[in-house]
Amino acid sequence: MNFTKLDTALILALKNIKDPSEYCLVVFIHTQPVLDSGATAMLTSFGVNGITAQRDVYTATLSPNAISQLSEQPWVQYLKLSQQLRFVSAG
Repeated sequence: MNFTKLDTALILALKNIKDPSEYCLVVFIHTQPVLDSGATAMLTSFGVNGITAQRDVYTATLSPNAISQLSEQPWVQYLKLSQQLRFVSAG
């Protein structure tokens, strides 16, 4: 796994996962702007939809194993854990 491509929150979350094959982390995948067919196929295999030349950020629910595989790809710039938003009351 290339930890230089992972944000701190994702690294911490990975340490708490017992089963590395469990798809349990929602991750933003930041890629190079233009992807070849191999990169597109890999993203599709991990459940990413809507892959176009106009996008370079994708969201997917991934396992630690999938995150490790993606982090080693030269076309992946970085991976960031999606933080669950909390509702803040105005009053």
